[in-house]
Amino acid sequence: MPTKRAVLVGLTSHELRSVVDDYGLWVADRRVKARLVDAVAQSRKARIAEILCDLSRDRLKELCRGFELDDSGRKKSDLVARLVGPAGAAKTGDRAASAPESGPEAGEPDPRADLLSVSQLERYLWSAADILRGSIDSSDYKSYIFGLLFLKRLSDRFEEEAEKLIGDGVPDGVAWTDPDEHQFFVPNRARWSTIQKQATNIGETLNKACVALEERNPALEGVLAGIDYNDERKLGDARNRDTVLARLVQHFSEVSLRNDRMAEPDLLGRAYEYLIEQFADDAGKKGGEFYTPRMVVKLIVELLAPTEGMRICDPTVGSGGMLIECAHYVEGRGGDPRNVTLHGQEKNLGTWAICKMNMLLHGLLDSRIEKGDTIRDPKLIDEGELLLYDRVIANPPFSLDEWGREVAESDGYGRFRFGVPPKTRGDLAFVQHMVAVLNASGRLGVVMPHGVLFRGAAEGRIRQRLLKEDLFEAVIGLAPNLFYGTGIPASVLVLNRYKPAARRGKVLFIDASSEFQEGRNQNQLRDRDIRRIAETFRAHADAEKYARVVPLAEIERNDWNLNISRYVDTAGEEEPINVADAVRELRLFEEERSAAEAMMNSYLTELGYER
Repeated sequence: MPTKRAVLVGLTSHELRSVVDDYGLWVADRRVKARLVDAVAQSRKARIAEILCDLSRDRLKELCRGFELDDSGRKKSDLVARLVGPAGAAKTGDRAASAPESGPEAGEPDPRADLLSVSQLERYLWSAADILRGSIDSSDYKSYIFGLLFLKRLSDRFEEEAEKLIGDGVPDGVAWTDPDEHQFFVPNRARWSTIQKQATNIGETLNKACVALEERNPALEGVLAGIDYNDERKLGDARNRDTVLARLVQHFSEVSLRNDRMAEPDLLGRAYEYLIEQFADDAGKKGGEFYTPRMVVKLIVELLAPTEGMRICDPTVGSGGMLIECAHYVEGRGGDPRNVTLHGQEKNLGTWAICKMNMLLHGLLDSRIEKGDTIRDPKLIDEGELLLYDRVIANPPFSLDEWGREVAESDGYGRFRFGVPPKTRGDLAFVQHMVAVLNASGRLGVVMPHGVLFRGAAEGRIRQRLLKEDLFEAVIGLAPNLFYGTGIPASVLVLNRYKPAARRGKVLFIDASSEFQEGRNQNQLRDRDIRRIAETFRAHADAEKYARVVPLAEIERNDWNLNISRYVDTAGEEEPINVADAVRELRLFEEERSAAEAMMNSYLTELGYER
């Protein structure tokens, strides 16, 4: 039977954070799983049986399998008993409020008990969508909610800064009016207190507030002005607009978004990412246009292993999740995310604005996010040359039609020296752009459809040239239905300009297509799946029915085909057949069939039917 700590380690970070919130536990850094485990393991109130009872039956079965326990049966209580023992399972009941709780010091009150937790903020922000449901199309929710959230955050933070300045002896007039004293200066007409007073023409008031913010803060140019709160087509007539917007303003007025009200650093950034994920889920197929599932992002970042001091780029940045995860990865390993250069480019203007807000709410103020088409008009340049990066990461649109072949044929940056992809499939155009912006020791990770691994003609020639230059480091097959917008399985390609000597002339193939947790609408990678892929990648060694290191000579013999099934055999062993037993069973079935046929004929005769 596993220990309490062992079971907790088997939970996901998201599940652990929910437990921490449910029991009001204090954790110094909620992003570090080990600290979440420690807080729950040390708590006398957080009983492991009660925690497990809150999980679904399927999740409990998965945990049982992870500890090689029996996972049969439908009763959750039986599954819990196998994990914690009958005595532990019998102790489930009301969560004791009287037990002294873990905190900064045993027996002391939690200093953050009244502060806003991430789960509270996530639920609160997502409930804003309920106000808009039925009033406007669901695809338009995100712009209005993101915009108001950003306005409220900047206003609350501005007031907090002004009050601190006054407390430090700065004159009121300076604290409230001097832009040099603030990270972002919020003019009077953009302050939340001004917006709250407006009973009519609220849309016009919000539009003017956005314009005023951008005028006083060049870093915000274009971020808010694209949101029209006075749009009659989306929000209805003046009366309906005022009704809906007044409810939204009132909703956002109920929670303070000041730093001193947050239970932990980066709480608002995490809640913003949660909103992006919920909107992507709500949007279904269209969600894939601006969001890559968090666990896929985590996997690619693990493979690229960015470090402090690096320059990182996402040329199809979407809402910015990949760049932000790179910053989190560096910080989680003791580095300073402010010492990582983050660049990106995004074609869709609405998504670009979401990305800009996302970076700012995470405190990544020095990030550079450009607007525009990466293939037709790359903006991340310096003195006419493409900027080069240590790491490049992306999830480009799959098999994009009309991607810009006309530009590629006469590209002034020399990006397509391996060949020009077909007009209707832009996959390898994005890969070649990413290769072109790698520095001499750079590595890239990119999500691609499986077709790029085996399609012939122009794509086959491009693949051959990339392989001959020994750029491919790994080809990883993922499970189906992981992404919004497509149920087909995808792959992750890792290319490296400076492969370690032991890896040169070879490509690692990993078949992780069966590594996932099945979901109702969408499958998910689990922490253990990511861990196995990353460990196999780092080991760069064969693993039975899972991974194989293949020399380029073998790939050449296969006509430069990178189809994973050619190199990794995942077929199970066929059970030996006892021919004599099989013949006896067949004869038994024949006898049963003859008896059934005779019985049927007798019934037909009784009923007067003749054969």
